[in-house]
Amino acid sequence: MYFDAVTIMALVDELDAVLVGGRVQDSIEIDPETIGLEIYANHQRHYLVLSAHQQFARVHLASEKLRRGVQKPSPLGLLLRRYVEGARVEAIRQPEWERVMILDLDGPEGVFELVIEPMERRANILLVRDGGTIVDCLRRVGPQENRVRVSLPGQPYTPPPPQKLKRDPHTLTLGLAADMLDNEPGERTRQVLTRRVLGFSPQLAKEVVFRATGAINTKAADTSARTLLSVIEEVFGAFQAGQWEPGVALDAETPAAFSAYRLTHLEGWTPRAGMSEALETYYGVMVGEGAYSAAKKPVQAMIAEARTRVQKKLESLQSSLRDDADLEHLRHSGELLLAYQYALSPGQTILRAQYEVDGPELEIAIDPALTPLENAQRYFEKYEKAKRARAEVPKLVEATRQELDFLNQLEIDLDLASNWPEIGEVQDALQANGYWRGTKTARPGGEKSAPLKVPAGEGFVVWVGRNSRQNDTVTFDRGGPEDLWLHARGVPGAHVIIKSGGAPVPEHVIERAAAIAAYYSRARTETRALVDVTRRKYVRKIKGGKPGMVTYRNETTVEVVPAPEEAD
Repeated sequence: MYFDAVTIMALVDELDAVLVGGRVQDSIEIDPETIGLEIYANHQRHYLVLSAHQQFARVHLASEKLRRGVQKPSPLGLLLRRYVEGARVEAIRQPEWERVMILDLDGPEGVFELVIEPMERRANILLVRDGGTIVDCLRRVGPQENRVRVSLPGQPYTPPPPQKLKRDPHTLTLGLAADMLDNEPGERTRQVLTRRVLGFSPQLAKEVVFRATGAINTKAADTSARTLLSVIEEVFGAFQAGQWEPGVALDAETPAAFSAYRLTHLEGWTPRAGMSEALETYYGVMVGEGAYSAAKKPVQAMIAEARTRVQKKLESLQSSLRDDADLEHLRHSGELLLAYQYALSPGQTILRAQYEVDGPELEIAIDPALTPLENAQRYFEKYEKAKRARAEVPKLVEATRQELDFLNQLEIDLDLASNWPEIGEVQDALQANGYWRGTKTARPGGEKSAPLKVPAGEGFVVWVGRNSRQNDTVTFDRGGPEDLWLHARGVPGAHVIIKSGGAPVPEHVIERAAAIAAYYSRARTETRALVDVTRRKYVRKIKGGKPGMVTYRNETTVEVVPAPEEAD
C-alpha cells in the first residue's frame, strides 16, 4: 500500500489547519522506527505519528495518547527532546510531488526542520538545522550505501533527486496524452501513467484508468486519450482545490486500502472524516504493543483450532499403539476358523470358541457365502493389513508431534509479531500448511518481514529470527558453519546467530545474544532462562519438517535473564 505524494498533499492541508501555530509539548519514541509528537494547538492536544518503517512508513494524527515503546532512547530521540520539545510549529509543507513532509519548527535552540520521508525501503526521519545541515536522523546512510544522498550528522541535507522524466499532470495536453499512449500501445495504461506522470502511484493510476475505461488493466492502445485526459484534469483539479474525499476500502470489515479520494475500482469504500482517520483505520491505533491486537485475534483463534485438531489426532494415534486387543482378535479369529472349519455347519454365521483354555470366549463373525478356509484367509489378510498400518503409527506419531511443535512456534511468532508483515507471515504459514479454514483475513501490503540485526559490540553482529521463516533465513542464509547459533532450550522461539566466522566470541557477547534469544521465545516472561549455544554446522533441518524446525548437537548451555535488543 503506497503512502504516496497525493496522500501527503491531503495530510499537509489537514495538518496545516490543525497544528500550525501549536507548540510541541513532548516527543515520544513509540518503537525503534516511529516517533510521536504531542502538540498543543487551538486549545487542544494532538498526537502526531511519524513512522520510518521500511514497509509501512507514514504520517498521521492519532486519536489516542501515544505511549513510549522503547526502553532506551535513540540518539535522534534524545536530540528531539532537546531541539523539538517546546518548539512552535511554524509551517507544514511538501516539496512539489515529492513523498516528503517538512515541519518548520522554531524552538529554544533555534530554527529547525523535521523532515519525514515516508518511502518504502528508504524511509527516514531527519532533524535538519536552519541552513540545511543534518543534526541527526533515524536511519543513517553513508556514502558506501548511497553516493548521491548521504544522511549523516554534520552533512548537508540532500532532497530526493527530481523526477526529470515525468510530466506535471497540470501541463498535460490532448496531444501529449495521445503521444504517451501511442508510444507504449502494448503496456497497461496504469503502468504508463506511473512511469510518465508526476503524482501517480499504482493505486491512483488504477483509479484514473478505471474511471476512464471501466477496468484497471486496459492497454494503452485501447484507451481514449481524450477521456483519460478529462479524468486526469477532473481528479487533479479537485486535488489542487483541496477537495479531498478521504476514506478506506473495506474487505469483510478489514481495511484493504486507504486514499485521499473516492475509490470506485474497489468495493467497500467507506468515507472518513479526515485523512488521518482513514490512515489510522488502516494501520491501527498507535498505542504501543497493543496496536495490532485486533488483527492477531482471528489468527490466534485459527492456531488454537488447528492445535486442538492435531492434539486429538495425536491422542488417537497413541491410543492405537497401546491397544493390542483388536489386532490380536483378527489373528485369533483366523486361527480358530482353521481349527474348527470341519465342525462348522452350512450357513453358520457365528463361531463362539476360546483361543486359550482359561481365556474368554471369542465371538467370530462368519460370511456364509464363503468357505471356512476363505473366511479364515480374510481374517489373516485383515490382520496383516492392520499390522502393516500399525507399523506406520510411530512415524505418524512423530510427524504429528512435529505439527504440534510447528503450531506452538507459530503461536510464539504471532505473539512476537509487531507489524503487519509479521502477522501476515503467520497467516501465510497457516494457509500454506492447510490449517486455515475459510476466507483468509485481509491485511495491508504483502511484504516479507526481515530478521533483526543487532550490533553486539567489539565488531560482532547478532542476527535474530522472530518467526519460522526468519529462523530459516538466519540459520541457513545468514549463518556460516563456524558462527555461533543460539536457541532457548526446550521452548519455541528465535534462532539467533552471532557472526564470528569461528573467531573467539567474548562471554559478554554470548550472554547478550542469549538474553535476546530468550526474550524472543516462550521463556521471555521467565526470571531466568536456559539457552543452548553451538556452532551453526551442528544444526540440521528436520527431514520433512516445517520451516524453522531443526535438530542440533554439541551444545553448551548458558543461563540468562531474557532481555530485548535495546537493553545493554
